[in-house]
Amino acid sequence: MTHTRVPDTTDGQLSLLHGFGAARLPQTDPERASSLPIARVILDAQLPHLDRYFDYAVPAAMDAEAQPGVRVKVRFAGREHAGFLAERVQEASTTATLLPLAKVVSPQQVLTPEILALATAVAARSVGTVSDVLRSAVPPRMARVEDEFDAPRATGEPTAPPSEDTDPEAFDPEAPADMLPVAAGQPASGGFRRYPNGRAFLQHLRAGESPRAVLTSLGGYGATAWHEEIADAVAAAASAGRGAVVVVPDQRDLARVEAALMARLGASGVARLTGEDGATPRYRNFMRILHGAATVAVGTRSAAYAPVRNLGLVCLWDDGDDQHVEQRAPYQHIRDVLLLRAEQAGAAMLLSSFGRTTEAQRLVDIGWAHAIQADRTEVRRSTPRVLHAADAYQMERDPLAAQARIPHAAWAAAQAGLKDGPVLLQVARTGFSPALACDRCRHAARCGVCAGPLAQPGRNAPPACRWCGRPDSHWTCPECGGTRIRATVAGATRTAEELGRAFPGVPVISSAGEHIVDDVRDAPAVVVATPGAEPVAAGGYAAVILLDGNALLSRESLRAGEDALRRWFSAAILARPSTAGGTVVITGDDDVAVGHLVRWDPAGAASRELAERHELGLPPAVRYAVLTGTREALTHFLDGLDTEGAVRVVGPAAVPPDIRREAVLAARAAAGPKRGPDRGSPPPADALAGQGSHRVLLFFSYRAAAGVTKLLRARRAALSARRTGEPVHIRLDALDVL
Repeated sequence: MTHTRVPDTTDGQLSLLHGFGAARLPQTDPERASSLPIARVILDAQLPHLDRYFDYAVPAAMDAEAQPGVRVKVRFAGREHAGFLAERVQEASTTATLLPLAKVVSPQQVLTPEILALATAVAARSVGTVSDVLRSAVPPRMARVEDEFDAPRATGEPTAPPSEDTDPEAFDPEAPADMLPVAAGQPASGGFRRYPNGRAFLQHLRAGESPRAVLTSLGGYGATAWHEEIADAVAAAASAGRGAVVVVPDQRDLARVEAALMARLGASGVARLTGEDGATPRYRNFMRILHGAATVAVGTRSAAYAPVRNLGLVCLWDDGDDQHVEQRAPYQHIRDVLLLRAEQAGAAMLLSSFGRTTEAQRLVDIGWAHAIQADRTEVRRSTPRVLHAADAYQMERDPLAAQARIPHAAWAAAQAGLKDGPVLLQVARTGFSPALACDRCRHAARCGVCAGPLAQPGRNAPPACRWCGRPDSHWTCPECGGTRIRATVAGATRTAEELGRAFPGVPVISSAGEHIVDDVRDAPAVVVATPGAEPVAAGGYAAVILLDGNALLSRESLRAGEDALRRWFSAAILARPSTAGGTVVITGDDDVAVGHLVRWDPAGAASRELAERHELGLPPAVRYAVLTGTREALTHFLDGLDTEGAVRVVGPAAVPPDIRREAVLAARAAAGPKRGPDRGSPPPADALAGQGSHRVLLFFSYRAAAGVTKLLRARRAALSARRTGEPVHIRLDALDVL
């Protein structure tokens, strides 16, 4: 690991470090450990120029406990700071007298060499600091939990053996994948049989090899659902005595895949890692993985760093979901974290989803991963029939289909479907009327205080601002002076209310916002859900109606079409196959995007989108960085950045006020709810980093990425050490080019 050193500053002391004051050196060198007496420590510090190792002396009394990976306390800038002991060496990197370690907080070696190497790689790729990444990788310490695990994890300890229920001698690599033994519990689901090269993927896993694949799943529900496919892959790796990491975007997906893994492997071998469980259960499961009691880690973002022994497989479900992006600096995408981990550990990789992102398509195009997808015969057999409500055929029979929110074809499909089972309607937004406009001139209704969009939370409720929450019962249009407002978009609540009147006697179930339903019975019912909140019907939906297609496609986003298709495929796959009468009706004017759904061609859509990005030089065909700050700070930062023509610079340009406001609200949501007297106070400074007035976009190729990111880190560290100018916020490969 290469670290930028502050001139004339020795390790273990800060007498010349800007902003910290002096620290006295000990007059006598304390008695050191006889072997490897120097400890290199990573401080828990956010300043970029402190992203390096600091040398400390290991007192003889701490020799046994001061092992690589333990938490320590050290004197730094006259104060006690927390950190991790990264390694012990024989010689110091400085001739100055070193300060001794102040304390070994716990003998548990919670930071393994593999995770430290991963955090270092993630920080380098994301232009962040290692300590920022480690906050996500290693959960906070719970002393009472550590008491349950007496023996510390020894470095170089042998990897965990295969599950007791696995017989390695019974393995035959030539046998069909569906006939191979699994680790425990239920047999394989057979979901991979639908794909021509699916069995080969499992065979390679069972042989202890490391295949890499992008799976376009057809498993929306039932015994061969997507989570059963992931369980098949994990069980195949487990049969070879290897561990696995599975990452999903949210708690609903986590519950499904965890249940499938426990049924296949047994509860004792699976540990879940998610912040929603609370600090104590999360840390207990982390310790189970660390000590080898569990060989499979499943969870949300933090599970990507689980210290699984003998890692053989990493899985990521639905890599296009924006919840896979870390909400704190350096804002890394978990897909990139798992790709780095698979490379470092020599592990297999499985990216699985109903659609396909352009990032996943790029991995297939460059040959890093193989595509696993069904042939056209299997697609026609397993997927529902898809109708475009606004195509030429439908328009001849219903000229008003383009203007109607629920066209005649959708009504007919819903009425027919309710005779056989539940019907799903996907709507773009939650609430009653999430967007309002002047009834006379159609000018968007905005709050008079913060200029946020007005919405109507209920039928008889007054309009209120979606940003600040203030009600506005006497709104006046600033353009024409009108006082009447109208809804421009109908939310899930209003749609459910209207459908309840349209289908009397049929239950109406709403799944949106804070009230999300996981499953519905296989009986007639109207289910209204927003994207990502669709319940699963045990026997599949008789019909799925995808409303508000134009609203999804018209978002001001580079990924509007890609995201819309991902949401459509995720809802449409919940319908029964066409052979069982399943029907999907899609509304929307974009024939290209809708055509990919009608043909059920997510791979073709991703390939087409990626080709257009290559022509335009936009991500993910290239990498890019967003630099945000004042115009003066950006100019000063770029003046000292010599990229030798490897970077295309766009800007600086002013950040629109509405985007800054949305970013602030997102940062507050990421910071979590506050308790106590400061509830409602501004979010922490780090949560609002980057809310400057201007931004610059830097585009560069993957070939030049390592050099450019190294220059960006060095420039930021140098300016941080000198404390010159205002800070510049750097974010790599954001989901959207704002």
